[in-house]
Amino acid sequence: MTLVSERQAFNRPDEEAAERFRDLVRSASIEATPRQILTTEHLPDLLPARTCVYVPFLPRGQFRDTLEASRRLLALGMQPVPHVPARMAQSREQLRDWLAQLNESGVDRLLLIAGDSDAVAGPFPDTLAVLESGLLAQFRFHGIGVAAHPDGHPMADRATLTQALSIKRDYARTTATRLWVVTQFTFDAEVVIDWLQGLGNVLEEVPVYIGMAGPTRVKTLIAYAAMCGVGASARMLLRRPGSARMLGAWKPDDLVRALVRYCLENPETLLRGIHLFPFGGLRQSAQWIRDHSGSFEDKREAVP
Repeated sequence: MTLVSERQAFNRPDEEAAERFRDLVRSASIEATPRQILTTEHLPDLLPARTCVYVPFLPRGQFRDTLEASRRLLALGMQPVPHVPARMAQSREQLRDWLAQLNESGVDRLLLIAGDSDAVAGPFPDTLAVLESGLLAQFRFHGIGVAAHPDGHPMADRATLTQALSIKRDYARTTATRLWVVTQFTFDAEVVIDWLQGLGNVLEEVPVYIGMAGPTRVKTLIAYAAMCGVGASARMLLRRPGSARMLGAWKPDDLVRALVRYCLENPETLLRGIHLFPFGGLRQSAQWIRDHSGSFEDKREAVP
């Protein structure tokens, strides 16, 4: 073997990891509030066409805000993924109306969540109740995403959460629905990997997208963690000496690199991509994607 070929063989794993890193970032989905979507000027300069943008239904928001934001994204050539919160629907008829308006507007995929509200406004206390209602089967959505919580959930233990994912997988199989899982944000790869391995064959063929915070101040991040129930990862971040805590800033680079290593070592993993929560601002997260994705124009959708 020549010196050149030896060097090439030695560098190949690093090159493969770097390319996988760029692929994950390039195909990243991102979350943006209706206000951000509707008021940000030159949005296509921040996010390229085909970007999957999740549109949250905020606790004090109105459905019309979600709908209007989704329509703007479609007009700009992006892929809206509006949240549909089960607990906020006051009646079966209201939920059906929401779904019908989204479907008629051209939205073809959505994220089904329980919702952040502790109160249940109508007949749907959780996402399983929505699936059991049969309402989704009345519309032709390309796919449905559901949430998962690697860091745990304050209202349910891991066994309960895993069982719920199993039921949703069975629903998707029975109804020929394209299903994917997107997780709540986390800070630590070990938490994610432990969760993935703990799933076993529960999800089988269902792809998983790992949520993480975009670049922001650690102080801001810890505040969001306290609100969202991801305290274990937050405590891990705070305990890490010489880390982002000391610098006062968080970036997801190390987390993505760790997930890349896991994917390379476990080629059969269900991990298919990443999802950014732009707690530091939409522009800052969009710039991070641009800086780390290689070719900004070569955008690939994250959601199947």
